[in-house]
Amino acid sequence: MIKTPNSTSNSRASRADGQEARDRLFACALRLFAEKGFAKTSTRELAQAAQVNISAISYYFGDKAKLYRDVFNDARCNPNIEPVFFDDAELSLHDGIAGMMRVFGDSMKQGELAQNCLKLHIREMLEPTGLWIEEIETQIKPAHQAFVRFLARHIAHQHIDDDIHRLAFAISGLALTMMVNGDVIMAVRPRLISKDKAIDEYVERLTGYAIAMCHSESARRDIFV
Repeated sequence: MIKTPNSTSNSRASRADGQEARDRLFACALRLFAEKGFAKTSTRELAQAAQVNISAISYYFGDKAKLYRDVFNDARCNPNIEPVFFDDAELSLHDGIAGMMRVFGDSMKQGELAQNCLKLHIREMLEPTGLWIEEIETQIKPAHQAFVRFLARHIAHQHIDDDIHRLAFAISGLALTMMVNGDVIMAVRPRLISKDKAIDEYVERLTGYAIAMCHSESARRDIFV
């Protein structure tokens, strides 16, 4: 079939309209799932909010469960670090920690989307569908183990013990607290996260705090050797 200029233009417009409808459905699903949870959000409600035909859900995502999974696991909503990042033997202590902090900082820069993602995760913990447990097993645990190995290389001469795990949780907790306390920070000291540059500075400071924690743990180990 030979495409005329008009048919090519119509095809591009159709693809653009389709992508716009998909994006609109995704955004509405994120908001509704975060507000009401998976079980209490109907497909009809999703379609009406996104101003699409109800069949668009199956066309773009398969069904409501797959739409929920896609929203929950979307990289914009669910910041994660691949374990291989920490397994690089040449990765410095600063660059490794800074890389982890930036992942969470970049997520915060997405404003309302980031807030809805956080609400969605809290909702999933309160009304589990199984995705949170799945994420722990397939993403969080492997990333944590890789981070522990990374810290052990720099602090404990490859020796992994409970204190290295405690340190790993404490450092990742700095980044998580920045995200979870977003509403509190905006109420108390909004200038700390109100702009992308401010978030970058926050991330830089957290990186410094985390490195200080590492130095403290290293010194503690030297004392008790």
